[in-house]
Parts: sequence; structure tokens; C-alpha cells
Amino acid sequence: MNRREYLKAMTAFTTIGLLDKVTAADTKAPKPNILIIMTDEHRHDCLGCCGNKQIKTPNLDSLAADSVRYDNSFCSYPVCTPSRYSFISGLYVHQHRGYSNHCTLPLGTETIAGLFKQAGYQTTAVGKMHYTPTYFDVGFEKMFLAEQNGPGRWDDDYHRYLRKNGLVNKNDLTDQEGNYRKLADKEYWDSFGAQLSNLPDKHHSTTWIGNKAIDELKSWDSDKPNMMMVSFIKPHHPFDPPAKWARMYDPDQIDILPGWTDTCPDHDRKKGYFQNTDLTEKTLKKITAYYYATITHIDFHVGRMIDTLKKSGIYDNTIIVFTSDHGEHLGFHHMLLKGGHLYDSIAKVPLIIKYPDNIKSGTSTDKLVSNIDIAPTLLKLTGINVPTAMKGLDLLSNKSRVSVFVEGGPNTVMVRSHAIKMILQRKTSTDGSIDYSGYLFDLEKDPYELNSLWGHHNYSSQQATLISSIDSWLPASRKRNIYVDENAPIINQPNVPKRNDGHRDEIKEYFKKKMVTGK
Repeated sequence: MNRREYLKAMTAFTTIGLLDKVTAADTKAPKPNILIIMTDEHRHDCLGCCGNKQIKTPNLDSLAADSVRYDNSFCSYPVCTPSRYSFISGLYVHQHRGYSNHCTLPLGTETIAGLFKQAGYQTTAVGKMHYTPTYFDVGFEKMFLAEQNGPGRWDDDYHRYLRKNGLVNKNDLTDQEGNYRKLADKEYWDSFGAQLSNLPDKHHSTTWIGNKAIDELKSWDSDKPNMMMVSFIKPHHPFDPPAKWARMYDPDQIDILPGWTDTCPDHDRKKGYFQNTDLTEKTLKKITAYYYATITHIDFHVGRMIDTLKKSGIYDNTIIVFTSDHGEHLGFHHMLLKGGHLYDSIAKVPLIIKYPDNIKSGTSTDKLVSNIDIAPTLLKLTGINVPTAMKGLDLLSNKSRVSVFVEGGPNTVMVRSHAIKMILQRKTSTDGSIDYSGYLFDLEKDPYELNSLWGHHNYSSQQATLISSIDSWLPASRKRNIYVDENAPIINQPNVPKRNDGHRDEIKEYFKKKMVTGK
């Protein structure tokens, strides 16, 4: 059986749900490589292949032409770490208990990185992982990290690189670290963080991540299958592209994306990272232009990765997944960033999957997808048994979701079908009774979630059904119990700093001096 025949057979097995019976003993054909590319805070409609006529993403559009595009893909929780843990574990957040950006997967949780490693894959992580501890051993043999928030930036490879070169990512520190943010200048606040990067392109985090990914792709061992996850910090705020990428967009010519309202609806007025009510169309146009520029910057490096695979002759036999951990309001309901209610702007994410030998290339589907579906899909494709704890669907099977669930803050859950969406808030009283409140949207009539039909007599049946589905999926009585273990195992590699060796204090002092004195 040659490789093409093998891959066609694998697809047939997947379609009828029998791929788990195919093992390495059944064939000597090479297993497909896997390249996962993840962005951060990427709104679902901000790709050319998703219908955006102004953003420049030629390489991702070309990848989509060889792939399946999933137009109704949702994260499990629109916050970085919870969503990322769901992606690698195939578990909902209430199952893995990683509810915040500072949390740990319970030891023993199976992940795609660990399962691929056990199956003989070389596993590597590059970029932003957002784990606690920073180099948390979830199954990656090698990790080359560029973190943004929390202790990770004081441990990672990228900030050590900046220190070695006498540099500081001033925009990012100002935006992300509270002690510097409170000292931010007027331009930062007026622009909502949309400023040109203080770093030249060659030292920007996107370039560093792209370069490291290329180095690793070039080193892939042809005698064993490879799995790599490349995760970019951008387009997450601050919106600070290098000048050469920002020049590609004229803010005056940018169209504001659908869902913008002239004022912030009353129920969305809670102050976010910035004061959303102060957002103007002019400022939003500049933010959108810079946001697009950061995505185009990423697209360039995605193109380099694809070219590397093609030159190595392994592009056809490489599964490529492109997605994001969560979305970005970008003006939706007059809001910016994430947070607030579980609108599609932050819950929905881009998803493109290039299957081996470009199976089903150039197609799209509106089937409902959760990011917990990706782990079992990849495992099935490569003949690895899917753990019983993973309840996601194989995306190449004939099964499909009637609805998709997304968790939010305490006692908040979103459930969505193609036509109807509910954002439910539950409060349990001391006597055990539950008070239900929330929002109900008819997406066919109201795609931008502006007119809640909660309590409307014409929708009473749908409302009751959706409440019941949420209660069955996640009982209101279930308590949130965040799991954190600072001393969880970390990988053992030369680039990984030792715990408690003083490196954090040293690098903090370096960046403090740079930020305060500029020297």
C-alpha cells in the first residue's frame, strides 16, 4: 500500500468510525505529521478566506484552499488558558478545572501532546502556551516559549532573548503589567493601546516565534512523525505591529466590522480593560487597521512554514490546524477586547484544517464545532485510541452537534444552535432553589445579538428547552474549583530555567530599569 492509498483508507476508516482499529502494525506507511498554528484573541471573521475583503491574509487563504474551513467553530471558554487546556485535553473547562489564566491541568490528564509522544511522535511547542508552571510538562519534549502575561514572561526564552540583545518590549509591558500600565502615557489611553511597536520587526515576538518555528520544521526527523504547536501572541492587545506592517493599512479606509453600535447597550456598559463607552469610530478604525496588520504579520510567517514543508516534500502528508483560543469584540456592541457577555464575537474562532493529502480541500462547512472536537479528530486520523474522557466529536465522521456549549464566568453558560442562542445566568439560593436570568437571541433575525427575547411568549418553548439542556450538561450546583500547582512537573531541557534560582528577580530588575530609565 503506497502513501496515497494509505491516506485514502484512513479517511474511509474515519468516516465509518473504525480508524481506532488501524494501528502501526497494520501498515508501514508513514504517519502524517501535525502542525498546529494558534493565534490569540482572533475574531472569526478576520481572515480573507472568511469573507473579510480588507484584511490581507494570502497565505492563510491559500491554506484554506487546501483545507476544510469550519465557519461555526467555538472555543470552550473565551479566556486564554482555559481554552488552551481544553484544546490540548479535549475536555470542557469544568472537567479540567482550569478556569483562569493562572491554573494547572490536574496531573494524569491526557493531552494530545502526551498521546502523540507515547505514539512515537517528536513533540514540540513554540510561542505562547500560557501554562502554570511556565514549562509545564503536558507532553511536549521541547518548548521554546514567548509568553505575555504573568510569571511566564520572567521565565521564557523570548524575554531572555530581548535581554541578551539589550531590548525591551515596552508596549507589551505597559499594556500587560499593572505597575507599568498605571504609568502609561496619554497616547496609550487615547489609542486604546493601538501604537506602533517600539521594537523593529526582526525582534518582534511574531518574528521570533516564526523564526523558531521554521528552525524546528527544518530539523524535523524524517524517520519519525512530528507534532508541533506554534502559538503566536498576536493579535492579542496591545495592537502594536511593527511599522512595515502597519503601513499596509490606511485607518481612514477601514470599514468597521458588523455588530458595531453607536453607543454601548446598557447591559454591556460594565467597564472593561478600557472604558468602552469612550470608544469612537475614528479610534476603532485605527485599532482595526493595526489589528489587521498584526494578523498579516502572522500570515507572512505561516507562509514561510508552508513553504518549508513544501520544500521538504512533506506538505501533503502534514495535517495543519489553524485556529485561535478565543475571539475579540473589535467594536461589537461598542466594546473592545474580550469579557462581558458570551457573544459570538469572543466565543467564535477561526478554524481551518488541512487533512492528509488535502482530503476535502477547498471546502467549508457550517456544522457546529467546539474546540474539544479537535483532539479526538487528530487522534483518530493518526490511529491513536481516543481516551474515554474525551467526549468531543471526530470532525470527519458523520456525527454533528445540535448545539454547542461555552462556559463563562461563575454560573454563566452559553448554548447555541444554528438558529437560537441563549446566554444563561444561574443563581442558587441557600434553600437550593435556582434563579434563572439571561438573554435569548433568534440568530436568523438578529445575528448581532441586539434584541433579547428572554421571556417572550413566542419563544417560551425554546427557552425552556435550552435551559434544560444547560442544566443537564452542567448542573447549577456544581462548584468551580480552580486547580493550581506551581510545583507541577516541568520538562527537562537546557533552555528551561531552574525553579527558585533567582532568574525571575534578575530579569524583572532588567526590564524595570529599561522601562524606568530607558537604558
